[in-house]
Amino acid sequence: MSDQVRIGMIGVGQIGKRHVQGYLGEPGGPKAIPDANIVAICDVNEAEARRVAELYGVKDVYTDYKELLKRDDIQSVDVALHNRFHMPVTVDALEAGKNVYCEKPMSWAYREAVRMYETAKATGKMLHIQLGTLYATEAKAAKRLIDEGRLGDIYFAKSVHYRRRGRPWVDGYGSPAFVNTATSGGGAMLDMAVYHIARIVWLLGNPEVVSVSGKTYQKIDMYADRRESGRYNVEELGMGFIRMANDIVFSMEESWAIHAKDPNEDRVYGSKAGLRVEPLEYYTTMSDLELDGQFDLRAAEFRWLMCDPTYQYYANSQVHWIAAQQGKVPLLDTAGVALKTALISEGIYLSNMLGREVTMDEIAAADADTYRL
Repeated sequence: MSDQVRIGMIGVGQIGKRHVQGYLGEPGGPKAIPDANIVAICDVNEAEARRVAELYGVKDVYTDYKELLKRDDIQSVDVALHNRFHMPVTVDALEAGKNVYCEKPMSWAYREAVRMYETAKATGKMLHIQLGTLYATEAKAAKRLIDEGRLGDIYFAKSVHYRRRGRPWVDGYGSPAFVNTATSGGGAMLDMAVYHIARIVWLLGNPEVVSVSGKTYQKIDMYADRRESGRYNVEELGMGFIRMANDIVFSMEESWAIHAKDPNEDRVYGSKAGLRVEPLEYYTTMSDLELDGQFDLRAAEFRWLMCDPTYQYYANSQVHWIAAQQGKVPLLDTAGVALKTALISEGIYLSNMLGREVTMDEIAAADADTYRL
């Protein structure tokens, strides 16, 4: 099929407006994705919904997403709401016969993510999670190297990503909704770590999780008035050690604020070679000589774009989403990757609460409402 994909936009706050721009480009300019057509916008803030709709020439505005879901001329919806609302809106949309594009994280809690995944399977509709780090040229090239066996037997991966002082709200950007469990469900683990855990899971081929050990902290001082007005009750630092199938271990650290100057990096190590994702670097031994290698990604991407007619449909998450709905390429299993990411995140929270390593079965049985409030 090649007709335009008709989209209902649910949520046009800070992130939702980015999604709109990702489809439609700058107001009054050319479309970013020519085959994307937003035909309706919904937000509980009617004034903002109407402002955004007028800016982009969208005719229909709703304040109740269930009214939008009644329309049979909408093929898919984009859910750009706070974390706690991802599951109920996504499930309703899937059951209404819509394909769903959902902002990360998949949900604030693993059990809710499972329900989203299972509903998509039961309804036969498409579910895509915004995992933007999968589409970087470096990540796609690293995936090629790994899938072709260039690293040999992979046994260790790690991810370290720090901000020096970049907490939402208290450090000057975003809204209190990012730092309150009532809306966000968590802090740096759900805002930042999702991207990097997901990329490692994807690079490794989404192996099963055996157990998780983790710890979270909130230690760095912040403006007292911002702490109070934001009701800041989420973690600014999360770390985990994850045992996976095939004797693979994965360590991760993610922080909104920390007194450090560590490099931000994702790495994968194997018996034949190791790599750093961004910038893409390759480390191996040849003829008893240690070799550190780099790649001409600019030339490679030009060639892939010119010679592979499908490569353009992996430019970013939204481009891929539209193309997959049109049948131009298979949909990446971002729902499966995001589900595993939610499992790991939940494991870190649960391990932090219990003070010990937790198993996959324990994570699956956990009720986040009882310990992550």
